[in-house]
Amino acid sequence: MDDPVERAILAAISLDGRATLSQLSDAVGLSVSAVQSRLRRLETRGVITGYRAILDPEEVGAPLSAFIEITPLDPAQPDNAPELLEHLSAIEACHSIAGDASYMLFVRVASPRALEELVRDVRLAANVSTRTTVVLQTYYEHRPIISPE
Repeated sequence: MDDPVERAILAAISLDGRATLSQLSDAVGLSVSAVQSRLRRLETRGVITGYRAILDPEEVGAPLSAFIEITPLDPAQPDNAPELLEHLSAIEACHSIAGDASYMLFVRVASPRALEELVRDVRLAANVSTRTTVVLQTYYEHRPIISPE
């Protein structure tokens, strides 16, 4: 991203997705209509892919988070684990990774028992072995991926 104004708009919207056009205008030094036009272009180009609320996992009943590494039991089987697991709503993210495992899942559940059930469901649905790491504490996440320069 070479345009410093677009970079500033992205940094501001990353920090506060509910910022008004007026607030963004003040932050980047453009008129409200110019900011609105730039935002539309960023959305059209696919730089901004959406807006969403960030929920407190504890408040919505999913205080336990974990990483689950999955490895196919049969390396000759089709590499379609993401599609096979997509229906499991407790999986927040699925990453293809380098290393011994094929994928890393990030999950949020209500309890250790719910985690155990999810691991079982993952194994059955995708015919994989798993290795689970429970998150004890998260110091930060959802950090902006772009900052003003």
